Amino acid sequence: MMYKNKKINLSIVIPICILAIIGIFTIYSASTYISPTMGNLALKQLVWYGVGTILVFLLVKLKNEYLYAHTWILYWIGNILLLCLLLFAPEVNSSKCWFIIPGIGSFQPSEFMKIFLMLTLATMIHNFRANYDNPSIKEEFIFILKTLLIVLIPSVLTFLQPDTGCVIIYLIIYVSMIFSSGIRIRWFLIALAVVMALLGTLIGIYFLKQDLFIKLFGTKLFYRLDRIFDWSNGSGLQLENAKVAIGSAGFFGHGFNNTPLYFPESGTDFIFAVYASNFGLLGVIILLAITLYLDISIIKLAQKKILDTDRYILVGITSMLLFQQIQNIGMTVGLFPITGITLPFISYGGSSLLSYMICVGILINISFEKPRKYRYK
Repeated sequence: MMYKNKKINLSIVIPICILAIIGIFTIYSASTYISPTMGNLALKQLVWYGVGTILVFLLVKLKNEYLYAHTWILYWIGNILLLCLLLFAPEVNSSKCWFIIPGIGSFQPSEFMKIFLMLTLATMIHNFRANYDNPSIKEEFIFILKTLLIVLIPSVLTFLQPDTGCVIIYLIIYVSMIFSSGIRIRWFLIALAVVMALLGTLIGIYFLKQDLFIKLFGTKLFYRLDRIFDWSNGSGLQLENAKVAIGSAGFFGHGFNNTPLYFPESGTDFIFAVYASNFGLLGVIILLAITLYLDISIIKLAQKKILDTDRYILVGITSMLLFQQIQNIGMTVGLFPITGITLPFISYGGSSLLSYMICVGILINISFEKPRKYRYK
């Protein structure tokens, strides 16, 4: 049965509804420079929001406990789908990131893998804390190795597609959730030292011995790093035109459906540039305020008396949203490398939007549930 005598958390639902409206109108505006063969993306996004709303109601009916009890099934389904991408999916723009479903569109499993990973890590942390009140260094080390393996499997499969942006999100989710688990800080210092040493070696070979780098790691990784390190000079039609469109918008913008310049991925990765050019600085301030209000509402939900498993999930959702918001807007204005990360609830995309709506369902469930103890295996 559905929850009775429970009020919807409007501090979460209202900003999401506003972001949905902003997203649909901005996608419509971006369609000026999108190929007509892709159809009416604004209408498609509206349909995906409808599907997502149905999904939210379904999740509220099932409750989070159902997800936690079946998290391992979801995790392995996600990994199988990622593997099937590499084996059977068609190559689109030199990537195997999507299944093509005739009559519907594309399906991107890595978007859902983010949610499956959160659920898996939350249940693992919950069970670890239930079994060990005061874990030893050895017990923590074994736990870290187990959770790291759980993250590495989808990370490797996603990296091979290649989809570096989603891999980064996996790692952001992992670090934030493990940090919230309360393990000793020394593990993060050790991990930081190891990562810095490995990155330093990798970057050193990239700059000093490019032929050796290509021989060891291949041309695909070389060009991916080349794209990342080349962002700071601001070269490229996409970034240059996006910055000009934003910079020329002034306080009130050029007006709705009036994007002055073309830049690729205007409806997805660079949707913020379309919005900023249409509605100017005032519109940007409003969008940032709504986004910040949503983030703070989720953080406040984590401060209430809720299940520890729910709290870990909230940490994962918050870290994912914050990173994607900062990275997407930052790369659009030239502050960060272009990684193909979308802006939550704004950018076009059925898979990404449905994954966010799953988060909405989880958030509503958490606001409904009363604290109680249970364990998952």
